[in-house]
Amino acid sequence: MLEVKNLSKSWMEFELRDICLKVERQEYFVILGPSGAGKTLLLETIAGIFVPDQGRIFLSGEDITALPPEKRGIAYIPQNYALFPHLNVHDNIAFGLKLRKTSRNEMERKISEISEVLGISHLLKRNPKTLSGGEQQRVAIARALVLRPEILLLDEPFSNLDVETRNRLIAEMKEWKRELEFTALHVTHSFEEAISLGDKIGVMVDGRLEQVGDVKEVFSRPKNERIARFLGFENIIEGHASGKALKINGTEIELPFEADGRIRVGIRPEDIIISRDAIRTSARNVLRAKVKSIEETGALVKLTLDAEDVELRAYITRSSLLEMGIKRDEEIYVSFKATAIHIF
Repeated sequence: MLEVKNLSKSWMEFELRDICLKVERQEYFVILGPSGAGKTLLLETIAGIFVPDQGRIFLSGEDITALPPEKRGIAYIPQNYALFPHLNVHDNIAFGLKLRKTSRNEMERKISEISEVLGISHLLKRNPKTLSGGEQQRVAIARALVLRPEILLLDEPFSNLDVETRNRLIAEMKEWKRELEFTALHVTHSFEEAISLGDKIGVMVDGRLEQVGDVKEVFSRPKNERIARFLGFENIIEGHASGKALKINGTEIELPFEADGRIRVGIRPEDIIISRDAIRTSARNVLRAKVKSIEETGALVKLTLDAEDVELRAYITRSSLLEMGIKRDEEIYVSFKATAIHIF
């Protein structure tokens, strides 16, 4: 469907380097990466706003690298939605259809259909400046999808919305994709969006597409330490492996499989279980730990721990912290399964 081959582009402080990706028909492909990774530049280059310094872009087998944006069969929704302020909702949605010289009856039919699916029929006479952020986003999506593009490009589509509206639109986007059967390339820094929407995920760091795979593969088996840190493996530990044993500063940790020599492993903070006493579980690794710091992080509390000379970070709920009465400098137990350890 969409294929990008060895694409590179430098622009201001951003640089894309040797990007290769494929988006299959009716696939929802999410590119996940931190701010400054070059995600927007990639979308704008695919859309035709920029010309790549090298590489080619193909859509349904056709080389579109040199085509102007309006001839690519691509719909691009920027982060600010780019609705026309002087046109009402109806005319915003109709804009592309008018450029295509669609007949009046056909245009009204298409606007009615897409407005019904996206739940904005009651907004057609409204001006964009009177709409909420969520309503503006729906209009922008309707304006794009009414043209039945071969692929929809979305740049951080939910970043300007409150949490409740974002969650609702993510759920609705799944339904819209099922009903309208469109293909999408969506860039974001949100793990929630990637996990909820992505049929496939690509991780972009510093202008490179470092890893591509399905959700479970990418989040559970990051390709390298840089991706692991971005994906939440806050505990990166180096030690000497011999068989299934990893020794760090005299402490021994059981590994999920055999390794040999100097290695690094990663453990997610949420995979570490905190308890007042040593508990009987299936976890093979149980260590005594001293609480070095307690940090509020919203719904969860992050503990920094000295676990037998191995520094670990773990998350627990605020209610669990209060229930166990955990305080700084106190001793507790940490446990984690060997299968929770990722070896780089």
